[in-house]
Amino acid sequence: MAGRVAGKVALVTGGAMGLGKADCEALAREGAKVIVTDREVELAHKVADAIGGDAMALDVTSEEQWIEVMRAVEERHGGLDILVNNAGNVIFESIEECSLAHFRLHLDIHLIGTFLGCKYAVPLMKHRHLKVGGGGSSIINMASTAALMGYGNIPAYAASKAGIAGLTRSLAVDFQDKGYGIRVNALAPGGIETPMVMGVSGRAGQAPMEIPDGPLPADSLGHPRDVAGCVLFLASDEARFLTGLTIPVDNGLYARPHH
Repeated sequence: MAGRVAGKVALVTGGAMGLGKADCEALAREGAKVIVTDREVELAHKVADAIGGDAMALDVTSEEQWIEVMRAVEERHGGLDILVNNAGNVIFESIEECSLAHFRLHLDIHLIGTFLGCKYAVPLMKHRHLKVGGGGSSIINMASTAALMGYGNIPAYAASKAGIAGLTRSLAVDFQDKGYGIRVNALAPGGIETPMVMGVSGRAGQAPMEIPDGPLPADSLGHPRDVAGCVLFLASDEARFLTGLTIPVDNGLYARPHH
C-alpha cells in the first residue's frame, strides 16, 4: 500500500533534531523524498542518511541561502510539494531584559525565515497538482501556543510566532484566490520534549523524559511524534480542504481555563 505522501518532495527546516527530525522521519516513512535542512549540516546529513533523504545547509535568516537551496531542489527534484518551516529558537526574558538584538533574532529566525521559505518555495510549488495530480502542495508553518495565549517572559518569541499565524492566513487566501493549489496552515505546539525545551528547562544534555503512549494527563509534555503526526496529515491529500488555519497541538492547553 502506498504511503500517505508517496512520491511527494518535502523540505523541512531545522530538520536535524527535535520536532524537525521527527517531521522528516514521519514524512519519509510515508513515502516522501525528504530534504533535511539545518545550520548543523553534519547532523542534517545523519538524519538524511537514516531516512534515505537529502541534506542541505540552510540558515533560514539568509535570503541568499534560501535562493540557493531552492535552486538545488528544482535541479534535483523538479519541484516541491511540501514545505515545513520548522526552524526555531527561544530565549526566556521579559521585555525589560530583552535587547533589541534578541528581539530581532526571534523575528529573523521565525518570521523572516518563514517569509523567505514561503516566498522562494512558491515557484516550485504552484500548479504542482496540474503536473503530478493529487490535492495540491502544502506549506506547514510552525507557530506556537504562545501565538494564541499570553506568556509573560517570552515577548519576542510570542510576537514572532503570532506573526507566523498572520502570515499563514494571508498566504492561504492569496494562493487560493490565484488558483495556485497551495494550502498554507500553521501548527501551534504546546510543550514538547525537544532539545530546545530541555535546554530552557535546565536539562540540556540529559536523557529525554520518557513520554508514555496512550492518553496524557493535563500539563503533560508531548512527544515530537505528536506534532509530526499533524505535519504528516497536513502534508497529505487528506487535508485538501484545510487552509489558513493555526491548529493547537497542545493536549488541550488552549482550551483549558487558567486562573
